[in-house]
Amino acid sequence: MSVPFPLPAEDRASSPCTGYTRAHWEAVADGLLAAAWRWSTPGSALLDLPGRPSRSGVRSDGLEGYARTFLAAAFRVAGAGGADPHGRLDRYAEGLASGTRTPGREDTESWPLILDHHVQGQPMVESASVALALRLTAPWLWKHLDAGVQDRAEEWLRGALRHTPAPNNWYLFPYTVAGFLESVGRGDAETAAARQRALELLEGWYRGDGWYADGDGRAFDHYNGWALHLYPVLDAHLAGDAEAGARYGERLRTHLDGFSLLFGGDGAPLHLGRSLTYRFAASAAVGLGALTGHTPLTPGVSRRLASGSLRYFLDRGALTDDGLLSLGWHGPHDAVLQSYSGPASPYWASKAFVSLLAPADHPLWTAVEEPAPVEVSDRVLALPSPGLLVQATRGDGIVRLHNHGSDHVRPHEGESAAEDDPHYGRQAYSTRTGPTAPGNVPDNHLSVEVAGRPSVRRRLHPLGAGHGDGWGWAASWHRPVLPGGAPMVPGLRVESVTVAVGAYELRAHRVTGAPAGSRVTQTGWATGPDEDLVSALHGLLGLGPDPEPLRAPQGTAYTRWARVPRVTGPAGGTSLHVCLAALTGEPDPRPLREAVTEVVPDGTRGVEVLWADGARTRVSFAPAEVTHRAG
Repeated sequence: MSVPFPLPAEDRASSPCTGYTRAHWEAVADGLLAAAWRWSTPGSALLDLPGRPSRSGVRSDGLEGYARTFLAAAFRVAGAGGADPHGRLDRYAEGLASGTRTPGREDTESWPLILDHHVQGQPMVESASVALALRLTAPWLWKHLDAGVQDRAEEWLRGALRHTPAPNNWYLFPYTVAGFLESVGRGDAETAAARQRALELLEGWYRGDGWYADGDGRAFDHYNGWALHLYPVLDAHLAGDAEAGARYGERLRTHLDGFSLLFGGDGAPLHLGRSLTYRFAASAAVGLGALTGHTPLTPGVSRRLASGSLRYFLDRGALTDDGLLSLGWHGPHDAVLQSYSGPASPYWASKAFVSLLAPADHPLWTAVEEPAPVEVSDRVLALPSPGLLVQATRGDGIVRLHNHGSDHVRPHEGESAAEDDPHYGRQAYSTRTGPTAPGNVPDNHLSVEVAGRPSVRRRLHPLGAGHGDGWGWAASWHRPVLPGGAPMVPGLRVESVTVAVGAYELRAHRVTGAPAGSRVTQTGWATGPDEDLVSALHGLLGLGPDPEPLRAPQGTAYTRWARVPRVTGPAGGTSLHVCLAALTGEPDPRPLREAVTEVVPDGTRGVEVLWADGARTRVSFAPAEVTHRAG
């Protein structure tokens, strides 16, 4: 699809993979800003973009439009050394003055007050973008404001320091506000306390392997890159704080070592977690690593990942005909949205433009693009701390992530089937498929059906993960949660192990405590009728061998409707259920029934699988262990 504003000609000499250069990034930032500013209020304080309002209301949505586009403009201007050919900063200065004149007033321009997250919290999110943008552009905007406007802006921003954030990455919003205030000589005990509190929480949320949980639970998703790493590392970089830069930068480096594998050969980021409408913000951590030097990636690989992600969405209809980012994934798609998503929410994608802080002569822009990790070789990588298993195949450029650790259930919450979230509860995600919509047959799901009620998977308990040469595994257990009636059956438990071998996925489950007459259902990947993908599923033990094709009429973010393969089998007491799954873009893939020659159960303690090439995989439960010996 064409982009509705002009872009430079492709440069396949310096960018053989994407054709995009720094000039393309500047042109996209300019085009997005020009389109969004057509919807500003007369005093420039709010950008009332068209679309469905968020739960926070249209005034908050208008502030969101101002704040998130301001961040893109700030990266654009600061990266150009203050050059502002389109006069954007004048508009943002005018909006700052208008919005802070009478905050909380119901008029055309006034910004909403920043209150506690459960009262009126969304402005706290936007305060971080306003503060960071002001910090980036201070020499050209802040320093030229009237003292009265500066004082009013500070007072509004301090609302973030005086109210309670949501118990997750939100604590980095007052942290960012405080960082700006300190950078312009307005720091005090209040700003210091906000920063200390955020960093204390960040320590508790760091789980290893470069991954933070988004709060006290086990939510691992793209918030790692576009929030939990971005704010502290960029703050240290802007402040010239070598000690903090080293501490948080080393975590970013470790994160990128695995995260860089989560981009497909077509440039797509992994389709996992909430706020996916932020799209190419997924590359923010890559650009930040290149900017600060806290990265294991060469500049050519970093640019290939960042530009590949940007181009992926521009080529697939992320922009409306008038140049606005739509609420969705490729184009509009309601199923990827949350209730907090409003018309300007997609503009958190502005965080990707952190790459522009690297000047034109930086290696990020001068080095020749190199292939992405998935384009170099087949890879299987276990990430034990978040409980994730990454499986990438070079031939079709698909990256799959097997989820045994990310659940988005907070510690204080009960487990309810009504809160089932397809973007966390599935067993696997990829760069070419999305989960089916609620109400449709769930993809990549193991369900225990009790009295006809199918269970969902909520809180996950990781049991281990590891990898070897060309293979890897991850394991977890959960209590099946049932809709209607009693939410759980006493003693009912599922232990699950995924073993990735090349392009194959061996999925083994031990169900304990199932009432007599129960059934187990396993589904595979959801694919559309017009996609060049094959989703295969084959039962090996405790499941019928031949899959039944089911239809998901609401489709996924990738296809208007989808097919989902399913195999089933009886359960009761303790039982083993093993199947083989695959998602591939390779033409004429080998049938799964030919991949395995024998399956040997060890009672209910485990199973050994003999592969057609002579390899052997042994899966044991309690404790969860996997061994794999090549043929």
